[in-house]
Amino acid sequence: MGRQVQFRQSSPNTQILVRESLSNMSSTDKIAGLREILALDAKSSFARYGIAMELAGRGDAQEALKEFDILLANDPDYTAAYFMSAQTLANAGRKEEAIERLKGGISCAARTGNRHALSEMQGMLDELDR
Repeated sequence: MGRQVQFRQSSPNTQILVRESLSNMSSTDKIAGLREILALDAKSSFARYGIAMELAGRGDAQEALKEFDILLANDPDYTAAYFMSAQTLANAGRKEEAIERLKGGISCAARTGNRHALSEMQGMLDELDR
C-alpha cells in the first residue's frame, strides 16, 4: 500500500529518474518496467502514457490506442495524450477519429491553460481538416 502512494505522489524528479533508467532499455523491457509501475498504481498517468508511446512507436496502434483511452478516462487533463493519440489515429488512417480526439485535446488544453499544446493540436487539426 505504501508503494502506491509513492507513485501517486511522485515528484517530477522521480519521473525523471524513472525516464532515465528506462532510456537504456529495449522497448519490451520499458513496457515491462512501466507495467510494474501500473501494478502498484493502476492510475499512473506517467506509466500509462509511456506504455502507449512505446506501443505506438512499435507500430501497434490498436494496443497503443487502448492505453491512451484508459489514460484519458482516468486523467482527462493529460493533454499530451490527446495529441499523441490523435497522431496515432491519423497514422493508422483513422482521420475522423483523429479529428475528434484533437477537438477534445484542444478543449483540454484551453481548460488547463496549455497554449503550446493548444497551438500544436490546432495546427494538426487544420492540416487534417483540409
